[in-house]
This record gives sequence, C-alpha cells and structure tokens, in this order.
Amino acid sequence: MTITPFTSRGSIRNSMVLGLLMLLFLQAFDLKAQTPEAEKNFAQCRACHNIDGPKLIGPNLKGLTQRHDTAWLLRFIRNSQEVIQSGDPVAVKLFEENNKIPMPPHPDLTDEQIIDIIAYIENGGKVAPEYAAAAPTAEEQSAQDEMLNQMYLQQAERQQQLENLQGDANRNFGTTFYVTIIILLITLFDLFVTKLIKATFVHKVVILISLAIVGEVTYKEAAALGRQQYYQPDQPIWFSHKVHAGQNRIDCLYCHSGAEHSKNATIPSTNVCLNCHNVVRQGKITGTTEIAKIHEAWNSGKPVEWVKIHNLPDHVFFSHAQHVNAGKLDCAECHGPVEDMDVVMQVNDLSMGWCLDCHRKTEVQFAQNDFYKSYEKLHEQLKNGAINKVTADMIGATDCMKCHY
Repeated sequence: MTITPFTSRGSIRNSMVLGLLMLLFLQAFDLKAQTPEAEKNFAQCRACHNIDGPKLIGPNLKGLTQRHDTAWLLRFIRNSQEVIQSGDPVAVKLFEENNKIPMPPHPDLTDEQIIDIIAYIENGGKVAPEYAAAAPTAEEQSAQDEMLNQMYLQQAERQQQLENLQGDANRNFGTTFYVTIIILLITLFDLFVTKLIKATFVHKVVILISLAIVGEVTYKEAAALGRQQYYQPDQPIWFSHKVHAGQNRIDCLYCHSGAEHSKNATIPSTNVCLNCHNVVRQGKITGTTEIAKIHEAWNSGKPVEWVKIHNLPDHVFFSHAQHVNAGKLDCAECHGPVEDMDVVMQVNDLSMGWCLDCHRKTEVQFAQNDFYKSYEKLHEQLKNGAINKVTADMIGATDCMKCHY
C-alpha cells in the first residue's frame, strides 16, 4: 500500500473549505443531534468501542472530533476500508494500531445520522435532555414485568411441548419393540415346544416380520443416540440472539471468537458480555433483570453456566476452524437463522447423513484460498475447464477417517 501525503496548497485549501462546510452542516443539524435514533444507531458500535472506559476491539471514542474533522469521520464511518485503501495516512495508522481489524461499513447510514451519532458520542453517550426518556411509571414497570413473565412462560411451554413430543415418540418405539419381542418369544415357544400351530410357515412368517421390526427399531434408536434436533434448553440468563445478532448486527465471531481458529467456537466469558453491558444496563424486553445477572456473575467471580445446545457424539470429530476459516461457511449453514431466534434451537439433526449430503453438494471456495493451495491437480482441472467447481467430497470430506479417525 502506498501512502501519499497531502502536500499541495490546493489540497490543503480544499480540505479547509470542506471542513468548514461540514462544520456548518453539523451546526445546521445541531437541534436534531443526540436523539434516541442516535442512541439506537450507536448500539451497533458498542461491541467494539467504548466512549470512555477500557479499550475494546477499537479505540475509545471520547474526544473524537478533537482528533478528526467531521468530513473525514463521515467517510471513515461509512466505509473505513475504502479510506484505508486510498492511502490516507491517518486511516492507515489507525488501522495498524488496532491490529488491522476492519471496521464494518455502514452504507445505510445517512450523513445526518452519522453526524447525530458523533454528537451523541461528544455528549458522553447521552441523548439531549428534550429527547431523554422519562423513568417508567409504576404501571409501565408492571406491564414490562408482566411481559417478561409471559415470555418465560411461553419459553417453558415450548420446551415442555418438545419434551412431550419426544417422550411420545420414545414411548411408541418402546411399546412397539417390547410387544414385538413378546410375539417373537411366543412364536418360538410354540414352534419348538407346544406346537399348537401345525403349519410351520406361519411361525416363519411371524419370526421374519418380528425380526424386521426389531431390527428397524434398534437401528433407529441406535442412530438417534447423541442427536437432539429441536433441543432448546433454558439458559441461566435469558439472552436473545435476535436482538444481538439480528437487530444490533453483532458479528458471531465477536462472541464466539474461537470459531475461526479452533475446534470449538467457544462460549463468551463474562467480561466479553460486559464490554457492552457495562454501559447497556437495561433491555427493552427484559428490563434490568437479566443484565443484572451478568454483573452478579462478574462480582462473585463465578462464571455463567451457559447450556451448550449443539452437541455431537464423542466419537465424532468436528472442527469449527475447518468449516468457518478454511471452508468459508456461514454459521447459518449449520445453526440456522439464529439472528431470528430469541431462544436458540438446534434446527438440524446433525446426523452423519445430513453432514455427508452437505459435503457432496457444498462448493468449496477453492480459488484464492491458501488453505487449498496444495491441491495442484484440482487447480489445473479448474483452469483447463475439466471441472467447473470443487465440492467438499472431492477433497476427502466423505472419507470415514476425516471424522472418525
């Protein structure tokens, strides 16, 4: 990357004029600054930035307008990578000082919205007094508590329904299995001892049918070991992926940071939650009740005991890094649309058949992916048109030893 300093008088003059215009522009929108919309739009920034406090992924934002002019901030917030790639020395330095972690672009934000966010930051993360929300009345607090109770009841009811369905299925299988075993034993006893039925072909037919039923039930029960499709356990803290991953657009890897580089995606520790919830102390759905549990865990030194939802049998090897980093798969491929779930559920059965089907149809991002650089033959076949894509099974993803070595 070539960094070109601004040396011409024309560039300096143009920058000064543009900065003056943007200052006037900010003043023109001063009456609209620090609105509740600014607080809402800033929510997506909280995962990486504190206004004042410990440094998170990105730099603290206190004194932002003293460090950068408004025109530059507008360009950088809207698309930081574009400014960095242009060779802007300030942007390049900022990028390198923060471990070269790119800030997501925000093409949907208008200039007015960005300026409003900047004013919100400069006001210490507070909305203007005329926009500040009043404390809830006793009636409003009661209504909020009632909504929270209803939400808990609905969650418990859904979980109970799932458990009932699974219990009914297990009981039906169990009844079929034991009744068939009894019929088989009676048939064998009559064939070799009582001989009440003279036609032996009847015994043979009943024995064959019984063995087929017992075999099918045994196979299905054995294949279901370790699977828990539709598993949706209660968590120690009510946590909505719909709010965090959906509405606030927090990247999955911010909380599940191990997914790119390790076998396990990892569950976020309490301090990761506090990166945001040191500031955000109240949720629109749960009020202060659930967020307070995070602070209780931190103050007591006892970690939150989150319940793992997606489990595989012990004899199965699975690596998140292989799929997320090397394979470039989106999390939703296995976990479903968690950004739409208040309470996460295992939507796929994660069976061997399901995995193999995925490996046979999923196209690998082969080109410009250093992980697959050693597959010279496949690269040559792609180049000369012998094949038009590479699927996971073509690089050994259906070999038994890949998962059961």
